[in-house]
Parts: sequence; C-alpha cells; structure tokens
Amino acid sequence: MTRIDLNADLGEGGSQDAALLALVSSANIACGGHAGGGEIMRRCIASALAAGVRIGAHPGYPDRENFGRREMSLPPAQVTALVLSQIREISALVGDKLHHVKPHGALYHQANREPALAEALIHAMLEASPALTLYAPPGGALEAAARAAKIPVKREGFADRRYTADGSLVPRTEPGAVISCIAEAVAQARNLATSGNFDTLCIHGDTPQALAILQALRDAIGEFPANAPPAGSRALTRE
Repeated sequence: MTRIDLNADLGEGGSQDAALLALVSSANIACGGHAGGGEIMRRCIASALAAGVRIGAHPGYPDRENFGRREMSLPPAQVTALVLSQIREISALVGDKLHHVKPHGALYHQANREPALAEALIHAMLEASPALTLYAPPGGALEAAARAAKIPVKREGFADRRYTADGSLVPRTEPGAVISCIAEAVAQARNLATSGNFDTLCIHGDTPQALAILQALRDAIGEFPANAPPAGSRALTRE
C-alpha cells in the first residue's frame, strides 16, 4: 500500500489557507521572496502547527511583480544567498519543526533544468540544515543534486496542472495550463499517485478551485485501492 503526501503552496496572500490546511499533510509557506513574509507567514505557520501539518519553506525569486514566475539570470552564489535567506526567515519562526524546502515557480523549474542552479539551491539547504527534505520533480537536476548531497527527496506531481507528452508542465502562458475541472484534477492525481513515480501531490493555493479539488481528492483517495490500478502501479492511501 502506497502512502501519498498532499501538499499546498500557502502564505501567498490567498483567502483559503486555513481551509486548505485542514486537508493537506504538508504546507509550502512563502517566506518573503515572491510573496508572503511578515504577518502572513506567522498566521500561516500558526495554522499549520495547530493542524499538525508539516511545514516547508517555499523560496522564490525576489520578483513580486511577476509572483516569482519569471525566470531570472542570477549567479549561483546569489541564488544560494537568496534561498538561504528565505529558509532562515521561516526557520526563525519554526526552528527544528521546518521539514522541507520546495522552490517556487520559475526558480523551481529553472533549477530543475540547470545543474548549476540546482547545486546552488542544495548548498543553501545544506547550510541551513542537512536534515531538510527537498520537494522536487522526479528525474531532473534538482533530484540529482539532492541525492548526490544525501538530502532526502519527495518526488512531486501536480493535481491542478496539465502535463505535456514529455512529462513537463504546460507553461502557464498557454491556455488550459491550469486544471479547473475537479473531476479531471482527481483523475490526474489518481494516475500520478498510483504510477509509483511520485511521493507527494501539490495543489496550488492560488488555483481558484483549490479547496474543491483538495476536498474531492481527499474523498477519492480512500477509493483508489478499491479500483484495480494499471499493471505495475501501486495501490494508494493518504498520509
């Protein structure tokens, strides 16, 4: 029986954070780069602790105008410094309860393609705490850099984003990149979770249907093992 972690990107100024925290097992909390920081971060952390949800740092490029979703050309040392600063921002509030790091937006995708950026991000994690887990896509530069550094990895898939034929995400600039149909999101989550290639599934806190998708997903996960999965895949229960 496979257990699946449900995570959400939170602390980004959305109005559904508290409700989403009741449905996930891990939260990726923005820590002052692309969004969040200050009082928003404190409220989200308090709610996560009260709900017994694992807390992760969600560092991004310092580009609030574009919500951290525009790629930047920064030297690796600068990437290490900005990621480390954001991890320390949230660590100051949660201490050893900080469980993981999940890069945000353009930093996530760019570092997953570029080994130098991936290594820069891993350097920040090692300097902050070698006990942290990395949330990253399977099979990319981020996972490779983390495993080389002996950092635990949770391979992440997305319930609310469409994938291309090669397994990458459809760019947000293209129509239909975000899944708004609840049934489609649940079906995709089922396929990802039972494939054996993912340890955690994300629902973005700023997806308008995030709460409905998560509720439907939580309801459906209990049914997954009862449905015969494809040959070679695994049965599923939620964490």
